Amino acid sequence: MNHRKTAVAAAAIAGAVAAASPASAAPAQIAGSGSSATQPYFEVLAKGYEKVNPKIKFVYTANNGNAGVADVQAGRSAFALQTRPPLPSDTGTSYSKLFLDALTISVNPANKLTDLKIATAKDIFTGKLTDWSGVDGSGLTTPISAFGRNSTAGLYTFFTAAVLGGDQQGTNVTPLDKDGEVAVALKGNANGIGYVGLANSGPGSGVKRLSLNGVAPTKATIKNLSYPLSRYAWIVLPTKNPDGRVQRFADWVRASYEAGRIIDKAGAVPAFNAKKKPAAKKKK
Repeated sequence: MNHRKTAVAAAAIAGAVAAASPASAAPAQIAGSGSSATQPYFEVLAKGYEKVNPKIKFVYTANNGNAGVADVQAGRSAFALQTRPPLPSDTGTSYSKLFLDALTISVNPANKLTDLKIATAKDIFTGKLTDWSGVDGSGLTTPISAFGRNSTAGLYTFFTAAVLGGDQQGTNVTPLDKDGEVAVALKGNANGIGYVGLANSGPGSGVKRLSLNGVAPTKATIKNLSYPLSRYAWIVLPTKNPDGRVQRFADWVRASYEAGRIIDKAGAVPAFNAKKKPAAKKKK
């Protein structure tokens, strides 16, 4: 056989093998959906996990926690992120805690208020109290502009249970689709008050977090659960045939030292993560 033809054939075979090699394949995409309040944490954690397992890529749709759970139930998503505990209606799913977070009640910085009683918050968000003149310490005498979430959000469900005692959100509350939209609304309205997650109410957000019943939402008070609206971020998987790749990611988020550092830097509170960096493996 001609040596030149042999070389060309060998090169063609090598090229075909290389094309079929898993090393050259694009990362497998895994679809998830759910909480917009947890999305900022998920994005940095997913990026950190790429260093651990570059063979997968998460594609996340922030369509709110309750909607995300419905996606998992219907098989549209491999996982969901949720900001409330499981409910009886979440059939066919399993919940696992990832880390601690909190819901804040925040106002525009023009408001002089620093602390709010939960009972007063309930009156505001059920429409019984509609003017700042009825709230001691606000320094305002104008109508209250209240902002909240719609019922597709896990934060809506959490808030109505934890603050409203199961009552309905009042018609005086403007329902918004995303957690970050509440922060934007408060930033642009001196009369505003709303409930918003930690990730979208921190430094640079343009809003001011309030203490509740005299307890500020700090990492320490969230860690020991003394802040009234402390809560866990959850990952939701189907009970039957969950994707093992997502489970391994969840285990890494929950337990690893590196994920704990990412969670802390992003503004949430590690709950189960290793506190010490694992010792480097000795080379043989």
